[in-house]
Amino acid sequence: MQKGKINVQTENIFPIIKKFLYSDHEIFLRELVSNAVDATQKLRTLASMGEYSGDIGNTRIEVLLDSKKKTLTIRDRGIGMTADEVDRYINQIAFSSAEEFVNKYKGKTEAETTAIIGHFGLGFYSSFMVSDKVEVISRSYKDGSEAVRWECDGSPDYTLEAGVREERGTDIVLHISDESKEFLEEYKILELLKKYCKFLPVEIEFGVEKTKEKVEGEKDKDGNDVYKDVEKPRIINNTHPAWTVKPSEMTDEDYKKFYNELYPYTFEEPLFHIHLNVDYPFNLTGILYFPKVKDKFEIQKNKIQLYSNQVFVTDQVEGIVPDFLTLLHGVIDSPDIPLNVSRSYLQSDPNVKKISSHISKKVADKLEEIFKNDRTSFEQKWNDIKVFIAYGMIADTKFYERAEKFCLFQNTEGKFFTFGEYKELINSNQTDKDKNLVYLYTNNPVEQHSYVEAARQKGYDVLVMDGVLDSHFINTLEPKFEKSKFTRVDGDIVEKLIEKDEKLPSKLTDEQKDLLKPLFEEMVDKTIFHVQFESMSETDQPVIITQSEFMRRYKEMSQLGGGGMGFMGSMPDSYNLVINSNHPLVGRINEEPVEENKKQVIKQLTDLALLSQGLLKGAALTEFIKRSVDLID
Repeated sequence: MQKGKINVQTENIFPIIKKFLYSDHEIFLRELVSNAVDATQKLRTLASMGEYSGDIGNTRIEVLLDSKKKTLTIRDRGIGMTADEVDRYINQIAFSSAEEFVNKYKGKTEAETTAIIGHFGLGFYSSFMVSDKVEVISRSYKDGSEAVRWECDGSPDYTLEAGVREERGTDIVLHISDESKEFLEEYKILELLKKYCKFLPVEIEFGVEKTKEKVEGEKDKDGNDVYKDVEKPRIINNTHPAWTVKPSEMTDEDYKKFYNELYPYTFEEPLFHIHLNVDYPFNLTGILYFPKVKDKFEIQKNKIQLYSNQVFVTDQVEGIVPDFLTLLHGVIDSPDIPLNVSRSYLQSDPNVKKISSHISKKVADKLEEIFKNDRTSFEQKWNDIKVFIAYGMIADTKFYERAEKFCLFQNTEGKFFTFGEYKELINSNQTDKDKNLVYLYTNNPVEQHSYVEAARQKGYDVLVMDGVLDSHFINTLEPKFEKSKFTRVDGDIVEKLIEKDEKLPSKLTDEQKDLLKPLFEEMVDKTIFHVQFESMSETDQPVIITQSEFMRRYKEMSQLGGGGMGFMGSMPDSYNLVINSNHPLVGRINEEPVEENKKQVIKQLTDLALLSQGLLKGAALTEFIKRSVDLID
């Protein structure tokens, strides 16, 4: 038996590793199972190259839990190690990496040391995060090799001696410490295996599971098949997940089946998918799905799973892929994404940035392809994907440039237009080419119905911009659209929203307006409402309420945290009470000799205008209803 001391300068290295990596302590199982997979894959490679001529046989990796002995064993049938290899790889190489880790992070806080240990070649030593003692029992695939046993209790002291193992491969036996006894619970190990090892390329077995098996040739008294309960080894993983299969070999049904495998408790089918399959200038595979997002704009975290060679890395991809891509579901797998580093490291990794940019391009390409090949289907899905597209165009300039080709506007009649098509439509209706092109929109077609109808009766089209991101989207579009502005239909009277050279004359003189104005001002709060007269058509409403697009938009932005405009969020709303100086009813009010009658009609008209904007509430609404009944009576 060989006894020795690992040649490191730093004493008590394991407590330091435990301290800095405590938040990631569960990844020890991923690291050890991944090592077992690597050992198995290496054996397969050697066999394919003719360097190993023996029988490969069963290469299944076993995870064995013995709660009574307080041990957890990871067993593989891979290449194994000789005594010299154990000494070299475990006592020298890995431990020197451990020392590098400690020296690099000595004196720093846990928050500053988020790098996962494998980045330093410490995958094996993650076992000491949960163990009082670790044994390695290994036998090399090489002819004539003897089994070897290595043992260490977390100090620099170790023993290396002859071991007992009949077949090639390695057992890593963890003697779980009392503070980590949660890892002696079957449910916990099963949970971690399903999280980290669900798609590893070598079968992982853990315990048994009960299932029912049909008894061939037997029927019950009613002629039905007979089933019996059987126990079978529980296989954790799907070794050939869909993203590893060539796209040409996949059907739509295969993609749906894999989606259900990823999200077994999701009952809605995805809208469509993108199969990523790139081998230059980086390796990238994966399948991304477009879920039905609609206007329930919730960034659904943990829906894209990041893998490296089928080994789970993280499901928190914010900052790793563009924010708007976090709305997608699915899997990304790339060996060029470092497996064992923190998310902050990933965010600055140049390969990750290239991959992120490529995925963004592929998403845009897929959307454009669907739009070009089947526009009708694309339009039918629009309400499910418009939030995603708007988010991408707001957040990513390159995505905006690509999405201009397929982003759609929808008007109040339910018709769809590309940006170019809609510009051509409203250009034909707004004849004054020297003025800004006005994009009229409503963010609530029901509440703003009267304003929409007023615009349509004058031949103007109105867009529906009622999505949760549309106010931000408008702010993104306006600077990019030349000589254009977006205005909500209730931002002013139509004649002023879309200015024309010809103006309607007013039927009221300035003197008559001056007499009426104070009567209207009595009916409203003058700090909030500004009374003004406008020359409109006789068929327009006698009194309407508008709200300045500029003031409303900037107030909304300030409430959402717009920099430098916080003061506006505390300002009261500001409205215009607009009196149609050409409406016959306003003319009759002007001619009414009884002052009290004038005030009663003015009050009724003002309340009707307030009611149309949802601004008449409480006691004022009750009074309006009573007055209306009295007038009818």
